[in-house]
Amino acid sequence: MYFFLGALSAVEVAYTLALTPRMLAGFLLPPGGQAVAPSTCAAQMGLFVALGGSECLLLAAMALDRYLAICHPLYYPQLMTAGLCWVLLACSCTGGSVLAVGLTSAIFQLPFCHGGLVNHVFCDLPAVLVLACGNRKLQEYVLLVACLLLLVLPLFLILLSYTRVLVVILGVGDAAGRRKAFNTVASHLTVAVLHYGCATAMYSRPLSSRSLEEDKLVSLIYINLTPLLYPAIYTLRNRDMQGALQRAISQRTSGTAHQAKLT
Repeated sequence: MYFFLGALSAVEVAYTLALTPRMLAGFLLPPGGQAVAPSTCAAQMGLFVALGGSECLLLAAMALDRYLAICHPLYYPQLMTAGLCWVLLACSCTGGSVLAVGLTSAIFQLPFCHGGLVNHVFCDLPAVLVLACGNRKLQEYVLLVACLLLLVLPLFLILLSYTRVLVVILGVGDAAGRRKAFNTVASHLTVAVLHYGCATAMYSRPLSSRSLEEDKLVSLIYINLTPLLYPAIYTLRNRDMQGALQRAISQRTSGTAHQAKLT
């Protein structure tokens, strides 16, 4: 579990570094923004899709890890080996990178109108695609297929695995064991719902029904707010972290009380 949490943290850090600094710099620019070279825009889009896609697949791998740990605890050490963890991580990163290259290449093959303004906080796929002058039906279909592969299918597998996990949790063990197992999966399920919910609302709609102003608002939520919530979700529901916080608070309280007595 901690191996995948470390990988998820690394992906989130890279994801934030690829988008947030340039977005903050854009807020300091005068109205009208600044000209961006197509290569720079393509690089940012590619990094965004690669890291976001890797996170989608990594969350599915984490669901598989929790499923094996709870539903097959006796076989878990033999099934979820260190080698398999690295293979799942490599497959997640490779899958996200392949889709990023395909999507970015498909969009930037189109001719773009001169003087087009990217009405967004970064070079997002729909915001750039609406600037294309040629026929973009194929690119729209490619974007919808990518959403199916990165969002709908992994989310379906996660919900399916956690349905089985909840059945196992409620069917066996005592109350303490059920509470421990539920706390373990609740954090990951909360993160999955936040990530897939925002991404699905953002990318599963056709261009004709989009509002770029609404897209910018949703983007600000999943670029900045959601990554800030992840550490709190995992920390506050983790038993080891709860124990460490309780020990730190108790030591500080006892130290304050001892100092008060000396005073």
